[in-house]
Amino acid sequence: MPTDPTHARLADALQKYWGYGSFRPLQERAMQCVMDDRDSVVVLPTGGGKSLCFQAPAVCREGLAVVVSPLISLMKDQVDALTGCGVPAAFVNSTLTYNERARVADRIRAGQLRLLYMAPERLVNDRTLAFLREAGTRFFAIDEAHCISEWGHDFRPEYRQLRILKEALPNVAVHAYTATATPRVRGDIARNLGLKDPEILVGSFDRPNLSYKVELRSDVIRQIRGLLERHKGESGIIYCIRRKDVDHTVAVLSELGYKARPYHAGMNAADRKRNQEAFIDEEVDVIVATIAFGMGIDKPNVRFVVHAGMPKSLEGYQQESGRAGRDGLEAECCLFYGAGDFHTWKFMMSELEGSAYQAAMESLSKMYDYCTGIRCRHRSLVQHFGEDYPAPNCAACDVCLGDYEPVPEPMVLGQKILSCVVRLKETFGGEYTTAVLAGSKEKRILENGHDRLSTWGLLKDEDRRHIRDWIEQLVGQRFLDKAGDYNQLKVTEEGWRVLRGETAPRLLKPKTVPKKEAPPKRESKAAAESWEGVDRDLFELLRELRTDTANAQNVPPYVVFGDAALRDMARRRPTARDGFLKVRGVGEKKCDDYGDAFLAVIRNYCEENNVAADVEPPDPEPEPATSAEPDIPPTPTPSEFASFDYFDEGKSVADVCREMGRALSTVHGYLSRYIQFREITDATRWVDAATIQRVEEALDGRDDFRLKPLFEDLGGEVSYEDLRIVASCRRNRLQQESA
Repeated sequence: MPTDPTHARLADALQKYWGYGSFRPLQERAMQCVMDDRDSVVVLPTGGGKSLCFQAPAVCREGLAVVVSPLISLMKDQVDALTGCGVPAAFVNSTLTYNERARVADRIRAGQLRLLYMAPERLVNDRTLAFLREAGTRFFAIDEAHCISEWGHDFRPEYRQLRILKEALPNVAVHAYTATATPRVRGDIARNLGLKDPEILVGSFDRPNLSYKVELRSDVIRQIRGLLERHKGESGIIYCIRRKDVDHTVAVLSELGYKARPYHAGMNAADRKRNQEAFIDEEVDVIVATIAFGMGIDKPNVRFVVHAGMPKSLEGYQQESGRAGRDGLEAECCLFYGAGDFHTWKFMMSELEGSAYQAAMESLSKMYDYCTGIRCRHRSLVQHFGEDYPAPNCAACDVCLGDYEPVPEPMVLGQKILSCVVRLKETFGGEYTTAVLAGSKEKRILENGHDRLSTWGLLKDEDRRHIRDWIEQLVGQRFLDKAGDYNQLKVTEEGWRVLRGETAPRLLKPKTVPKKEAPPKRESKAAAESWEGVDRDLFELLRELRTDTANAQNVPPYVVFGDAALRDMARRRPTARDGFLKVRGVGEKKCDDYGDAFLAVIRNYCEENNVAADVEPPDPEPEPATSAEPDIPPTPTPSEFASFDYFDEGKSVADVCREMGRALSTVHGYLSRYIQFREITDATRWVDAATIQRVEEALDGRDDFRLKPLFEDLGGEVSYEDLRIVASCRRNRLQQESA
C-alpha cells in the first residue's frame, strides 16, 4: 500500500536519484522482493526498468548489493550512469589495476558503496565469496539471467556456476533479471540458481513504442538507406548474419557518406572496443554488427534497429530489436529476410547434436514463421512468450498500419503458384519458380524447356518481388514445404486442398499507391504521443548542450540526460530549479550538476523566440481502464476457462501467473472475467479489508463504476486492479439484490 514506509522510501529514492515520480509496471513488487529478502525471478522487457528493480532497493537499505553482469562494457556504462545520479557504485573487472581494485575493496570495507558490479567467473572465486561474506553483502542481482538456461537463446556456461551463491551465502537473497524468457526458461533459471520459493514476476513482453516491419530482402543496401534517411543524425544498429556481410555493409555505407563502424568477433578486441565507444559517445551514428554486439550496450536512445538477415530465434530477435527505444520513446525495427537465411542458419547449426540441435531448429522454424506471417507483429511476439494480446490493432507494425493489402483472388493466385511447383516436379526452389511464373527467358529455363510449361508466364504482369514473397507466405502457412539441401519446394497436403479448391490462403502485397500521390507517412501512435507538445528546435539546442557537456566530462551523452528528459524539458520549458526537478529523469544531483547550464539555454530560447515558459503539460501516462466491466465477449476464451479452475482452487494471481506461464496483466484480465462469470460478490480473497472499505465508501452515491474518477478521488493510492476487483464485486452484489 502507498502508506507503507517501504513504499515511501522507494518512491523517494526514485525521485531523488533518478527523477522518476512513479513506478513502472511490476517495479514496486520486484523491489519489495529485494527489501523482504525473498528470492525472485523478474522478467521485464528491455526498457521496462529492470535495473531500477535492484538499484533503488540498494540505496534504501544498508549493506552491499552485488550485481552479476556478463560484459565489461555494460558494467562501466551502468556504474557511470549510477554515479552520475549520485549513487555510490563501482565495478571490479580485468580493466582495473591492482591498486584500483584495492581502492574498491577499501570503499566496501568502509561501507561507502551500495552497488558492486562483477562478472560471474570472478564472483564465484572462493576468496571473492569469503570477502563478500565478511563485507556484509545483502543481496545478489543477476542481470541477463537467461544466460543460465540451455533453453535460452544466449546460454553461457559460466553462469551455471552461480548456483554456488546460495550454497556459500545461504541467507543472502538472489534475484534474477531478464527481458526474454519463456515459461520453460524461467523455470530453468530458478532451478539452476537453487532459488528458495522465488517470487516469479512476469511483465508484458510487448514494446508498444517499437514499430515493427518485415520485408523480403531484395536490394538490401537500398532498403537500409531508406531507413537511414528517415533517421538522419540518430543512433541505430544494423545486424548481419555473417562477418563478411558486416564488412561489406560498412564499406558501402561509408562510401555513401554515412558514419558507420563494424563490430564482430573477427576483429581484435581493441578495435571492437574503440568502435563500440564511438557509437556510445555518438561519434558515429550506426554500428553494423553480428549478434556478438549488443548485450553490453546500455545506450537508451537507439532510434532504429535493422536486421539485414533473419535472426535464428524469436528470443534473439526480441532482445536485439529491443535495444531500440530503451528510453521509452518511439523507435523503428526493420527485418529484411532472405529465402536462403533459413538454410544459412541450418548449416551454421549443423555442429549441434541431439536435443540442442532439435531446440535450435524449432526456434529457427518459429522465427521463419514470424517473417512470412501476415498478422500483427506485436501480437505474434508476445504470444510466443505466453502472453495474450487483447488489442485488435497495435498501430505500430507494417500489418496494422496498412502497409499491405489482401490480393483480390487469393485462391486463384495460390493455385497458379502451387500448379507451377507441381509442373516443375517439385525439384526447384523459390527463385527458379518465381522466374518461371514471371515468364523469364533465362538460359537455364530455356534449356530445361520450362518456357513451354502451361504455368510459364502466368504471373508475368506481377512484380517479381511480390511473386517471391507470395511463395514464402505459402510456405509460412504450410501450403508449401522446403526440402533437401537446395530448399526445393514441395506441395503439402494443405497445399493440395488449395489446388482442389477446398481452402484458400491469405496472401498480401504492398499497398498500391497511385504514382501521382506520395506514399502516406506512417507514424506509430508512440511516435505521435512522444513528440506531443515538444518544441523541436529547443530539443536540438538541448541535444547540442548535452553533447558538449558529455564530451567535457568524458562520459556518454545519455549519462548526462536521456532523450526522454530532453524532450520533457523542451515540452515544459522550465526556467527555475523547481520546474527543472519536475522533468522526468532529473534527480537532485543532476539538477545540481547541470541545472544552471540547461536552464540558461531554455530561458534564452524562450525570450528570443517569444515562446511560453514553465508549461505544465497534462499527465502523459495512459489510463489502464475506465470501467470495472469492459466490453468483453459473453463466452470466456479457453485460456480464461483454464484460469477459472485455478481461481476456484483458491490460488492467488501470482500463483496463476506461475501455473499458466502468463504475464501479470493477462492474469488480472482473467480474474476480471472470473469475477464476472462466477458472479463473485466478495473481494476479500484478493483485496485487504481496509482497502475494500475505502473503495466501497467512495462508490457510495455514484451512478456508475468508472474507474478513473474513482482513482483520482482516492488520491491515486489504490491501484486500478484493486479498484476493478472491488467495483466488479459490488456490481454483482447489487445486481443479485435487485433480481
